[in-house]
Amino acid sequence: MWIDTAEIYVKGGDGGNGIVSFRREKYVPMGGPAGGDGGRGGDVILQVDEGLRTLIDFRYQRHFKAERGENGKPKNQHGKSADDLVIKVPPGTVVRDRGSGRILGDLTRHGQRLVVARGGRGGRGNAHYATPQNKAPRMAENGEPGEERWIVLELKVLADVGLVGLPSVGKSTLLASVTAAKPKIADYPFTTLSPNLGVVDVGDGRSFVMADLPGLIEGAHAGQGLGHQFLRHVERTRVIVHVVDMASPEGRDPYGDWKQINEELRLYDPRLLERVQIVAANKMDLPGAGERLQAFRERVGDVPVFPISAATGEGVRELIYFVADLLDQMPAQEVGDEEPQGPVFRLEDDTFSVDREGEEFVVRGARVEKLVRMTPLDQYEAVHRLARTLRRMGVDEALRRKGARDGDTVRIGGFVFEFVDEEGVEEQATPEE
Repeated sequence: MWIDTAEIYVKGGDGGNGIVSFRREKYVPMGGPAGGDGGRGGDVILQVDEGLRTLIDFRYQRHFKAERGENGKPKNQHGKSADDLVIKVPPGTVVRDRGSGRILGDLTRHGQRLVVARGGRGGRGNAHYATPQNKAPRMAENGEPGEERWIVLELKVLADVGLVGLPSVGKSTLLASVTAAKPKIADYPFTTLSPNLGVVDVGDGRSFVMADLPGLIEGAHAGQGLGHQFLRHVERTRVIVHVVDMASPEGRDPYGDWKQINEELRLYDPRLLERVQIVAANKMDLPGAGERLQAFRERVGDVPVFPISAATGEGVRELIYFVADLLDQMPAQEVGDEEPQGPVFRLEDDTFSVDREGEEFVVRGARVEKLVRMTPLDQYEAVHRLARTLRRMGVDEALRRKGARDGDTVRIGGFVFEFVDEEGVEEQATPEE
């Protein structure tokens, strides 16, 4: 089954928690804090595997979460960092952030990697908080939450040559005649429901990849027929071979068909008309094709036209040699036609908002919520440190301006606090069930 788009959820592993521990050793009085840091959470990484040709695997699994880091240990031992989660994707995969539409990466080379969700750093143990004023701190830090996002994967077939044309003009027959590919061939429109790829062996040591793209029809750029699903694949080709039916079934005009498909390409992306295009005038073995070919050549101007019969092989070898020579003269394939902006990692600031929702005051903000999650709320010193940090950020003052009073409920992320309007005092918070 051909799948060329997918949406998946990715989440980096949370960092391991730091711990509160003290050095206890015989004949060493007052050994001091010795709580180790937590390990780093694993990243979620996309990696190109040239053996893949479709995104079908993501139809059955859409959620990917990396492992969390190990918690810290006594004697200043750090927890083990988690392994990265590597997800294999086919070459030609464009990665976008679903929320913003931002292009995160354009994966084209075998082995190429892209980090799409970073793991959180490990929380610090109590050894980090020792000061001359507090030589035995009894607080640590939870691990940082891993990043999470929904991303869109969009596959664009990588091929040197793309076959385009109306349905039933013989694209699949041509591909089958010059490669080992075995596309479905039948005498009815839309036989090809997905792109087919094959390697053309020119015979003199040269080869190139050819893709048979499903038939386009008028209005394809706006979603008509099946071709609109695969127009994106034309963007990756270096040369376009436009297959035109010279047998003119049902009295169609070959020149009109050629012009119609070019108009669809232009409406989809005007840059496609700048690609080198060759016309394969197919079905020359049928009656009347010679006269139509002459009229066609007079109207298309300087476009190279090769009369062929994909069914009998007539003229096919000349076409293949011409395409191979043309590819040799062209620069190396520049498949990175997208301009990746890269993932946005941890660009958090101190901005937050306070809203009153019923009887509760809700504080929202990336850094505020992360501070709460990284605070062990069962440690007295850690809670007071959180309260001081929130006060410095202006959260207390913002709550007062919204009308918060002693005893009011304040929600930050998944935790509920009781607001105390008194300098230097903050009630301990408990996680919401």
